[in-house]
Amino acid sequence: MEHIIEVNGLTHRFGQKTALDGLTFSVRRGEVLGLLGPNGAGKTTTIRLLNGLFNPTSGDLRVLGLNPKVDGHRIRKQTGVLTETPALYERLTARQNLSFFGTLMGMPEADWRRRSQELLAFFDLEGRADDRVGTYSKGMKQRMALARALLNQPELLFLDEPTAGLDPESSQQVHGLIENIRGQNGRTVLLCTHNLFEAERLCDRLAIINRGRLLAVGSLSELRQHLMPGLRLQVAFHEPPSGAVKAVPEHLPFSRAVTWEGDKLLRLEVEAEGQVPELVSTLVSAGARLLSVQPQPVSLEEIYFALQSQDRERAE
Repeated sequence: MEHIIEVNGLTHRFGQKTALDGLTFSVRRGEVLGLLGPNGAGKTTTIRLLNGLFNPTSGDLRVLGLNPKVDGHRIRKQTGVLTETPALYERLTARQNLSFFGTLMGMPEADWRRRSQELLAFFDLEGRADDRVGTYSKGMKQRMALARALLNQPELLFLDEPTAGLDPESSQQVHGLIENIRGQNGRTVLLCTHNLFEAERLCDRLAIINRGRLLAVGSLSELRQHLMPGLRLQVAFHEPPSGAVKAVPEHLPFSRAVTWEGDKLLRLEVEAEGQVPELVSTLVSAGARLLSVQPQPVSLEEIYFALQSQDRERAE
C-alpha cells in the first residue's frame, strides 16, 4: 500500500529542549492516522515539520513523495491544515475569507468561487456566508476553518486538535464532517489529538507518543493483541451458582484473572476467542444457568495510559 507520509528517525530540538526524539511512522493513502499524546508530546511540531515550516534537527521526511526540507511550498499547495485555533480573519465574512485564501493559494478565480460555494453548502454555512466570522459560534468557526483547509481540494489533511474547546454538540458535528471527508476520493488525514474517544471513533490506526518518542503504532486491534493479549469476559448468571460451578473457571487451564462481583456476576480472561464455547459448555455441564456471556474489549484509554505509565517508569 502506498505511503503518503514517511517519517524516519525524526528528531527536533529547540535549543536544549528535545521536542521530537527519533520518531518513525508512516501514513497510508486514504487512511486516518491518529497521532495521540498529552500536551507537549510533539504533535504540533510534527505537523509543522511535515509541512516544511522549518527544518528538523535530523531524520528523513517524505510527504506526497516530496522532501519538506526543500519542497515545503509544493507540499503546502497540496495539503490542508487545521490548527487548534482557527486561522481566520474575523473582520471578514466567510465568503471573503475563502476568496482571500483561494487567491493566496494561487487558485483560478472560477475555481475558488465554485469551491467556496460547495464548501459553504457542505458545512451548512450558506445562510451566514456574508456575516463576519467574528460573529460566529466556536462550532461555526471550526466548520469554517475546515472549509478553508479543504478549499484547494488537498490530498492530505492535517487536523490539530479539531474539537478543542468545543461543546459536545459542536464536537459531534465536527466528527461527522471528518467521517464525510475521509470517504471523499481517498483523502488522507493525520489527526493530532489527546481526545481518546475521538481517536477511537475516527482513526484507522494510532501512533501514540510521549515526550517526542513513539510508544506504539497500529490499529486498535493490533495494539490490543500486542500490549494486552487475551479476551476479557463478563458472565452473568440467572441465579447464584453452586460451588461446583464457581470452581469451573479456576480449573480451566486457559482462564485467568477470575473475580466475582456479587453472587451472580463473574469476570475473567481467556487466552483466545475460540475458548469461549468450551468455557460456556463446561459451566452449563456443571449446572450453571447463564443469562449472558459478553466480551469486554480492552479500551484505547487502558492501552494509552498503560503505555504512558510504562514510559514514565523507564524514564525514572
